[in-house]
Amino acid sequence: MAALDSVDRTAKGYLENINDWNEEIAAELFAEEDIDPTEEHWDTVRYVRQEILEGNEPNERGIMKAMGKKWGRKVSSKEMYEMFPEMPSKQGLKIGGCPQSTRKGGY
Repeated sequence: MAALDSVDRTAKGYLENINDWNEEIAAELFAEEDIDPTEEHWDTVRYVRQEILEGNEPNERGIMKAMGKKWGRKVSSKEMYEMFPEMPSKQGLKIGGCPQSTRKGGY
């Protein structure tokens, strides 16, 4: 894992600096999380990253609504948790190179 080895991370594996992120690092983080990413995984990660960069911390409901709009269909909580078993906002933030969520719970 070449790119990932070159950046500083927290004890829980989050990037120390959001600006160190790139899609090569994200691909390595997907592998580390044991997720084989589809385009929908990438959409989700890009969305949560953009939200953080704009000063918002996305929650599960917001992610589902945004992805439903992007994908043109209703997205269920079950589907999001199948994509990101450890919680879409937490794993999405981690893979997106964002700071660890301080939020409790999913909504």
